[in-house]
Amino acid sequence: MSREALCHRLGYHFTQAGLLNRALTHRSYSAEHNERLEFLGDSVLNCVIASHLFDSFQHLPEGDLSRLRSNLVNQQTLFVLAQQQYLGDLLRLGEGERKSAGFRRPSILADALEAVFGAVFLDGGFEAAKKVVLGLYVPFIAKTDIQTLGKDSKTLLQEHLQSRKLPLPTYTVSAIEGEAHAQLFKVECRIDALKLSTQGEGSSRRNAEQQAAETAFLQITKKSN
Repeated sequence: MSREALCHRLGYHFTQAGLLNRALTHRSYSAEHNERLEFLGDSVLNCVIASHLFDSFQHLPEGDLSRLRSNLVNQQTLFVLAQQQYLGDLLRLGEGERKSAGFRRPSILADALEAVFGAVFLDGGFEAAKKVVLGLYVPFIAKTDIQTLGKDSKTLLQEHLQSRKLPLPTYTVSAIEGEAHAQLFKVECRIDALKLSTQGEGSSRRNAEQQAAETAFLQITKKSN
């Protein structure tokens, strides 16, 4: 994909093309790289998303707004959005990063997208940057379950059971396998009131509990729908 196509998809065309070039330049490629633009774009992004959530979800308390913002501006979400814009095709990377598939690395893609936001801000001002950010985020937010975004499986399961006035689940380690440096934990999640038992495995007890809780939550909500 060309830079012109990217601008079309973003709905913004630069008057200073050099800003976009710099936003797409990794430090492995040149001393004129995108890290300062990323710093600026991160601040713009946080402000835009905070304002949008404040206006759009007036019933949510500060804690929930903070949780939502944190999970919308984190690396994973930025990585997903960067992939949707085919940003990896346009990155300027040093030879080592190219050979190690840096154009697919979540941290590099996320940083580049923030740098693009920063570049738009410098080129066109805050309103232009806001339009670009929301152009990417509003469709993403519309497809996202705001109630569950950022919550782990144990929390989701607990809240669901509490909403139905059911007792909380119990977690029991059923087995620990492997050597001390590479153990595999197996955990059972039991919800006696629903006669439900699920299993989870993981490299730690916590990971195994999360997997067992996720399976239980999916089974319960599937039956409810």
